Amino acid sequence: MRDQDNRYLELAFGEAESAGKRGEVPVGAVLVSAGGEIIASAGNRIIERHDPTAHAEMQVLRAASAAMANERLIGTSLYVTLEPCAMCACAISFARVARLVYAASDPKGGAIEHGPRFFELPTCHHRPVVVRGPLAAESAELLRGFFRARR
Repeated sequence: MRDQDNRYLELAFGEAESAGKRGEVPVGAVLVSAGGEIIASAGNRIIERHDPTAHAEMQVLRAASAAMANERLIGTSLYVTLEPCAMCACAISFARVARLVYAASDPKGGAIEHGPRFFELPTCHHRPVVVRGPLAAESAELLRGFFRARR
């Protein structure tokens, strides 16, 4: 499973790099079926779309739901380069994603191991298996470099 996680997180990392080149915060996501098929991938497009909800995770969930003609993404795995925020964690739960693998922690805006710890709340209806994956250092450095260049 670890090799598979590495491969899909590397694809998400590529989406994050592309987002950074577009001037977006470099976060990328990939959603994969239980059979290992990539259903959707995206990077942040908040600025480009003038949409505060255009996080990489939200875009992937929307695209996958449309592709599968189902709001329930049962059996899927979501790979993200940064710990999801509360909005994205809620959407991941509502979509019934089976597994969440993320690279870098986000002590300031994350909602999985930080902040509200969304999946631990009694009001959370579905809790995916959460794996803190590889590429944490690379993802964190990509983000640091992006914000360092902006200062």
